[in-house]
Amino acid sequence: MREREGESARLVAEMTPSLDLVFDLLSNRRRRYALYLLYDQPDGVATIDEVTDHVTCLETRELGTGAGAGAGTETGTGHTGETTADRKREIQVELQHVHLPKLEDAGILEIDHRSETLRYWTQPTLEEWLEHAQHKELS
Repeated sequence: MREREGESARLVAEMTPSLDLVFDLLSNRRRRYALYLLYDQPDGVATIDEVTDHVTCLETRELGTGAGAGAGTETGTGHTGETTADRKREIQVELQHVHLPKLEDAGILEIDHRSETLRYWTQPTLEEWLEHAQHKELS
């Protein structure tokens, strides 16, 4: 795993998740995309809006509708009749009601609902596989 500045300031999860749990958490693309952003933050903190924007951007890129191909327009999502704003709203709802709570229940992150902020808890077992997935998926 890579060494990063300020890692000592990051909070480490108290217990190591099982390998089954790690693979379950990484089995969903939106959860992986959210974790990529949180892992890359120097302090492990991001807002729900930042995570939503990141997931939306990566999904848009995956659909082959990146910059210059209608991103930010009504046809920029690759879904018939769905605007980019609708797609982003759908992603945010799914993140807030499904994926982020699952990561919180697993002890991987903490959700502050008042400030809509997420704090990632450093987890070496997860990060080993997360780095591999990120390299394979986004390179």
